[in-house]
Amino acid sequence: MASVQEIMVETEVRMGKSVDALSRDLSAIRTGRASPALLDNLMVDYYGAPTPLKQIASISVPEPRVLMVQPWDKQAVQGVEKGILKSDLGLVPNTDGSVIRIVIPTLTEERRRDLVRVVKGKVEDAHVSARNVRRDSLEKLRAEERNKTISKDDARRAQTQLQQITDAHVSRMSALGREKEAEVMEV
Repeated sequence: MASVQEIMVETEVRMGKSVDALSRDLSAIRTGRASPALLDNLMVDYYGAPTPLKQIASISVPEPRVLMVQPWDKQAVQGVEKGILKSDLGLVPNTDGSVIRIVIPTLTEERRRDLVRVVKGKVEDAHVSARNVRRDSLEKLRAEERNKTISKDDARRAQTQLQQITDAHVSRMSALGREKEAEVMEV
């Protein structure tokens, strides 16, 4: 059986991973600025196999609104270009031999609002994830209480601590969401 402390540590770790996942998801959402994170989840066809772009090319930001993708293998340029065009990012690559430049277009007000909705959806998904972790931990605590390995008072204290951990992580997630919303709405 797990101790209360082990349950709390596991809860902290799992909720921390949810916050990290949210942060990664939000960094991939396009704002008015160029960011290599926009292309983090992009898969391209590399010799017939879907491959993450960041494994076959360097991605840099030479100017605030321009991404530069430089594949290490010159044969991959065309596959990278097709992968960027096929993606749902709405980006148009310009190729000049071995380097691909992507000019980040300015966002329309409507597109900004759509992106804010996407951000809110991702934050809500992260909140659900945190609540699921809390539920799992709560079940473990109740099992410990039923098995008489912890007292009712200890179980109540642990539940209070569990709620505090959950509240802290949920507020961090909400703060990340608010920051991203402000970034998206910034003109």
